[in-house]
Amino acid sequence: MRPDTVPTASPTGRWGPRARQTGSCTMKHLLLASAAGILSYSAAFADSGEGDAAGTAALPEIVTVIGLSGDAGDVTGSAAVISPEDLDIQGYGDITRILRQVPGIYLQEEDGFGLRPNIGLRGTGLDRSAKITLMEDGVLIAPAPYASPAAYYFPHAARMAGVEIIKGAAGVRYGPQTQGGSINLLSTPVPDDLSGALDLRIGEENSASVHGWFGGMGDIGDTSRLGGLFEVLSSHSDGFKTIDNAAGTGTGFDIRDFVGKLRFETRAAGADHLFELKGQVSSELSNETYLGLTDADFAASPYRRYAASQFDEMDADHSEISLRHQALFGNGLEWSSVIYRTDFERDWFKTDRVDFDGSGPGGAVGISAILDDPVRYSDEFAVLRAPAGFVSADDALLLKHNNRTYFAQGIQSELAGDLAIPGGQASWRVGARLHEDEMDRFQWYERFAADNGNIVLTGRDVPGTESNRIESAEAAAVFAQAEMSWGALTLVPGLRYESVELTRRDYGKADPQRTGANLAVRENSVDWVAPGLGARYEIGPRLSLFGGIHRGYAPPAPGSTTAEPEDGTNYEAGLRYAGEIGMFELVGFFNDYDNILGSCTLSTGGSCTVGDQFDGGEAEVRGVEIVAETDLGAPFDTGFALPIRAAYTYTDAEFSTGFNSDFEPWGIVEPGDALPYIPEHQLYLSAGLVLDRAGAQIAANWVDDVRTVAGQGEIPGNALIESRWVADLALWYTLTERVELRGEVRNLFDETYAVARRPAGLRPGAPRAVTVGVNFDF
Repeated sequence: MRPDTVPTASPTGRWGPRARQTGSCTMKHLLLASAAGILSYSAAFADSGEGDAAGTAALPEIVTVIGLSGDAGDVTGSAAVISPEDLDIQGYGDITRILRQVPGIYLQEEDGFGLRPNIGLRGTGLDRSAKITLMEDGVLIAPAPYASPAAYYFPHAARMAGVEIIKGAAGVRYGPQTQGGSINLLSTPVPDDLSGALDLRIGEENSASVHGWFGGMGDIGDTSRLGGLFEVLSSHSDGFKTIDNAAGTGTGFDIRDFVGKLRFETRAAGADHLFELKGQVSSELSNETYLGLTDADFAASPYRRYAASQFDEMDADHSEISLRHQALFGNGLEWSSVIYRTDFERDWFKTDRVDFDGSGPGGAVGISAILDDPVRYSDEFAVLRAPAGFVSADDALLLKHNNRTYFAQGIQSELAGDLAIPGGQASWRVGARLHEDEMDRFQWYERFAADNGNIVLTGRDVPGTESNRIESAEAAAVFAQAEMSWGALTLVPGLRYESVELTRRDYGKADPQRTGANLAVRENSVDWVAPGLGARYEIGPRLSLFGGIHRGYAPPAPGSTTAEPEDGTNYEAGLRYAGEIGMFELVGFFNDYDNILGSCTLSTGGSCTVGDQFDGGEAEVRGVEIVAETDLGAPFDTGFALPIRAAYTYTDAEFSTGFNSDFEPWGIVEPGDALPYIPEHQLYLSAGLVLDRAGAQIAANWVDDVRTVAGQGEIPGNALIESRWVADLALWYTLTERVELRGEVRNLFDETYAVARRPAGLRPGAPRAVTVGVNFDF
């Protein structure tokens, strides 16, 4: 349970369990200095006005997109807010399950728990969510958003108070990725009054979680307030898979996540000021692998894992610290700034290759190739299975320490206000960001043998002898956006400019001490402008038309000398109705890529050099998004609610040019080939019953057949993920005003289904599991 908020006209369900209510480098620096100077000058000389002498005014929410109390329908484009009430219905801790209710989002599950989701928007690549802008409270949250945007860290969804999704022309305000859109996760806000909540759950797979927070604000004299919040999340599961010859070895996870906020509000010099210091630390230990199953083994036992994966483990630590200032002046000017720093360290120790005769990694075969053709690589496949009676050569099995450290830091500032225009009214917002980030890759192998069903350590390499390089980025960005209204017509022009310097420093596998004897440096600089124009026309008080055009962009990888940036032009047009009987939205979109990029990661299969980029040339993505919701009980004065919601996405995504690529999901491409991992049809349906003290909801998601390798026509069996229905059930009962009992069933009908063929072999979705819990408000 989260601090009480009251979302208005949210495009997602509004009937929660309990609707609680309360309270160049030189040019780059010159560019940023000029922008910061303009913001500082405007704020310093703003007309402060008289304001409220009795205390601080109601400052806007401390998030920078729509806000928990905002209306996504006011955005001149496709947008959605998933509110605290929406999140409370199913009580998900898995972001992939949360996002299913919003059209235009593509999700590739991987571990069954949503620990490292693969998310795409409107046809962007899904791999590690690297093609969308990810934020928490408006701050970039991917480990290295420019240098290495693959999101091997994702904020734990169970502690979030809401989620915002921005698509279309409004998204040029956020970057660096502007092609598909942005997702902003909203952390638990500091409540106005001293309060707290505690959520306790236990369930199958020996799962258990504790999520609690406590905080509030108090007056200091007549014009100031001071307060804060402390939040803790602890979550555990033994997992749902079984490892051959390793009974009792867990395949689940342990997560610890702590957040603290200190907030100070005051009135000074006639303006309202807010200062908030936020700190977050988390740790994750998950027994996850990249090693999947062959088709035959998946059909026989989908929740099996081969013996070679028994030591696979992700060990990760993340921290974030930010200091935010927000000021509201008497003349309506709003100034906000935030300084931030994130750090992420992880060592994903996992099965990587098989060297059957133990002669050295140069002759080893990757696990993706082995599972793609287990007949050709029957010897190597035997090492992975390690059956009883089989003994391999020493050093035949290679497990890699995928050891990396990341940091990202920066400062961003925005100034917003109102402006009178002939015949209408306008608001404007300008902002700037100076940012740097880095990924340090320092990796090595440990070597094992299969010995009569056991996996035995036989050797360790020197750390840094598999991969030994640093990739970094320095970026400057500015944007300007205005909203101009003349009666029923609203226009929102916007412009984003980014300048990025990317560097790769490769010390080489023979220099783990990093003396620089073999240092190879590659640099790349890019500058781009992303304009956008959104429009909305109010046909009536409840019906509107909207549309827009904007440039989509994503920077290339550090050191890339051949790959161009990802670049395209995006269009959308839609119809939106929001009234007492519910809401309906229909949107058509068309993304016209001049150049689409693919990036080699181990999660794409790894049959390429990790970090390399591939030009895909021209591509077209077109589609339709439909979302509707209503309460069937409202017209009949039944005394209870019958909320229903439907969200549908149709997508046609294909290459316009032909080429040959070493990028495994693409391969040999012909014009007209469909992009991989983009389903043609997706459907979400939910139906609920909400009584005075009890309620229930069933939420179902259907995904069409998915192609895992570019192609056209009938999907071959070895490149197919079959369509599936998956339903979840939530039940709740309000025992007292402050105590609520809950029950949830994941995968209600125990559907057995595959979610992906990458990184290596078929991977299952999670089976049915029952969880029960209790929520306390105090």
